[in-house]
Amino acid sequence: MKSSSMVNVHEAKTHLSKLLSRVEAGEEIVIARAGKPCARLVPYEERRPSRRIGLFRGIEVPPEFFDPLPDDELAAWEGG
Repeated sequence: MKSSSMVNVHEAKTHLSKLLSRVEAGEEIVIARAGKPCARLVPYEERRPSRRIGLFRGIEVPPEFFDPLPDDELAAWEGG
């Protein structure tokens, strides 16, 4: 579970570099205006592009399509 902290807008503006270091270390920072959450700083995650199958142009296959099947589903496909 990610740790989370809340800071006000003024603190976020004043200490942005320090907050970014904390986010890079895995912490989630919630920025609040007048005590009300309005934004989250979270680590950036690169997204892998979806693979395209040549014959089916325009149809995208999500990356999780290539994940291994659970054992019970694999057994069903193999006739077990």
